[in-house]
Amino acid sequence: MTATTAPTDASEQTAPQPGPESRAERIRRRLVPGAAAVFAGVLLYLSFAPRELWWLAPFACAVLGFVLHGRRPKSGFGLGLLMGLGYFVPLLSWTGVDVGPLPWLALAVAETLFLGLTGLGIAYVSRLPVWPVWAAGVWIAGEAARARFPFEGFPWGKVAFSQPDGLFLPLAALGGTPLLGFAVVLCGFALADVVRRLKADPRARDRALVTSAALTLTPVLAGAAALPLVSNKAEHGTTTVAVIQGNVPRMGLDFNAQRRAVLDHHVKETLRLAAEVEAGKAKQPDLVLWPENSSDIDPYANPDAYAVIDKAAKAIKAPVSVGAVVTAKDGKPRNRQILWDPETGPGATYDKRHLQPFGEYMPYRDFFRVFSSDVDRAGVFQPGTKPAVFDMAGTGVGPVTCYEAAFDSVVRDQVKEGAQILSVPSNNATFERSQMTYQQLAIDRVRAVEHGRAVMVPVTSGVSAVIRPDGSIAQRTGMFTAESLVADVPKRSSLTPATRLGVWPEVLLVLVGAAGVGWVIARRRAGAAG
Repeated sequence: MTATTAPTDASEQTAPQPGPESRAERIRRRLVPGAAAVFAGVLLYLSFAPRELWWLAPFACAVLGFVLHGRRPKSGFGLGLLMGLGYFVPLLSWTGVDVGPLPWLALAVAETLFLGLTGLGIAYVSRLPVWPVWAAGVWIAGEAARARFPFEGFPWGKVAFSQPDGLFLPLAALGGTPLLGFAVVLCGFALADVVRRLKADPRARDRALVTSAALTLTPVLAGAAALPLVSNKAEHGTTTVAVIQGNVPRMGLDFNAQRRAVLDHHVKETLRLAAEVEAGKAKQPDLVLWPENSSDIDPYANPDAYAVIDKAAKAIKAPVSVGAVVTAKDGKPRNRQILWDPETGPGATYDKRHLQPFGEYMPYRDFFRVFSSDVDRAGVFQPGTKPAVFDMAGTGVGPVTCYEAAFDSVVRDQVKEGAQILSVPSNNATFERSQMTYQQLAIDRVRAVEHGRAVMVPVTSGVSAVIRPDGSIAQRTGMFTAESLVADVPKRSSLTPATRLGVWPEVLLVLVGAAGVGWVIARRRAGAAG
């Protein structure tokens, strides 16, 4: 007796067989899905900063979901690759500034492979009931994987980071970037299913259509329901923060080629602000934040650097968080933040824990040297090992150095360590006027909502900013200018659900994707056994 498998839903009943395809029809059938996948990738790219087109992200996912539904896994892999190229190639173009197209394209292709596997998984679960739910889980599984592998991962470009202005943003406070990304993708996939069903039968009013329509709206309604989790309330008063952007003498990889020039720029801007405070033109700050690499020489080893930093701290009459490249006691270099007291000098430190591969350290240096001699320009930094919060005039400041802001665990650790505000000191001078600085600023805005903290962004060359806990920007600078921002920011210690739950929302959503894949496997085995 031969077993038969029932169709998934009424819209997929067997239709009359069409006649033979013409050559033009065959070409169209093959080219249109590929072109649509690339288009979906470009749409997703356009949803990211510096553009404020967050609403393009769910439409990008809708196009991808429409294209992938019902495909074989092999086709899903190919279409996922095409989407990835349309997405990552333009999104990561800043990585090629000053080092040429090879590293940029190599990274884009590497990230694209993850989207290929994601497309494979989405196609695999696309015939299940309520497939948008399982497919969205597969998407988050793909993001979770590339946030960890290889070389400790590269989470840049997570869908959540396209949403600092979006309706879904409050969900970051509930379940972090995984839940925020899941909501965006689910909305898009469910919209694709609505369109697919109406295209098959414009008069359709079945339960499956109603379910897909509800899944489209649910993430939007959930974002509105999560709004009470977002607050700018000062739980422990406010603190006056000065963010210093000293600028650099030149753009690119040689931003610090002139000895002590970067440091002198930041000292000069701090002294200028101190003069304004003395004249009553600016408010006295309680604490001052300098960017990553603001001291381009080691102040521990160079008395002249020590002297000018100390001079600046005494002039501004406030503790200063100084970013410096230093040689630790073990003889190895560190990317360090130093808490500099105007009376006692350097004290507590925080060493950057999540280093940038191919920039701050070079994995498999000998191998990659075969492709480019630029690998020898990569650093040999050693990572820090633990979180640290600076007590700056009674305010707990959690440093999250530049690239680290893209990693969920690093930011969460600093908040749990006791940070009342977050500081993201950065050095974007090596990426010149590219979109990188705006993409990073968007990440910082999402982190503000995720953890309910004001986020300060001191950058050597811009854009520096003061971000409120609701993700809005209170103040910002231009690029490649010397400027100071002085703002009263709320001190907060309460923990959002996202901070408390930690990695568990991501684990749950990955399990949703895994459950969908497991369901397909079980159905196929049951069919084969029958």
